[in-house]
Amino acid sequence: MKLVILPDADSAARRAAGFVAAEVRAGVEERGRFTLAVSGGTTPRKMLRALADEDVPWQGVHLFQVDERVAPAGDPDRNLIHLRESLLELVPLPEAQLHPMPVEEVDLEAATLRFARTLEEVAGDPVVLDLVHLGLGPDGHTASLVPGDQVLDVDDADVAVTETAYQGRRRMTVTFPLLDRARRILWLVTGASKSEMLVRLREGDAAIPAGRVRQDRALVLADRAAAAPSAG
Repeated sequence: MKLVILPDADSAARRAAGFVAAEVRAGVEERGRFTLAVSGGTTPRKMLRALADEDVPWQGVHLFQVDERVAPAGDPDRNLIHLRESLLELVPLPEAQLHPMPVEEVDLEAATLRFARTLEEVAGDPVVLDLVHLGLGPDGHTASLVPGDQVLDVDDADVAVTETAYQGRRRMTVTFPLLDRARRILWLVTGASKSEMLVRLREGDAAIPAGRVRQDRALVLADRAAAAPSAG
């Protein structure tokens, strides 16, 4: 795991956008297309807006969600709304190459299976995504792999739904097996509230969900506030 410390959250977001753009360009040139999965939450929105200004061959990109809140279409809790506002309304990604999580379905278990099949159709069986963006919560969660939920123990599926509500909503999320097969992992971590968990992430502390993600293909971009205790 490589850690790069930037002066502030804006700098970290711009560096992350530049990294994603470079990975996409290289992947499209080498393989003809690129599979990218992005996490929800407030931290990545600056990165996504900065990515819209980068030189990206969007015609070759398939974009997936890492996680999504189980909520109706148009609900402000939905990560998809912020993904559209921060990125998709600004770039020429073909609509057919956007793959949102089907959280509006009544049968969520069937929906996870359908999303897993979409992943396989685009990214192979087993699924290997080119780049997965992850965030880090103050409680050590990443994606919607949250402390104490049964989703942490899923080892036979690439997509699952949390058993209990987290911050008021159940979540659909990719699982550890899928994350660990990704070609690259990009962590974007900003803010002092993340500092303790960033230390534990770097230590590979399996007591927090983030610490269980494979590290040898990971780049962590953190601002000074998050990384101050980790700088040594």
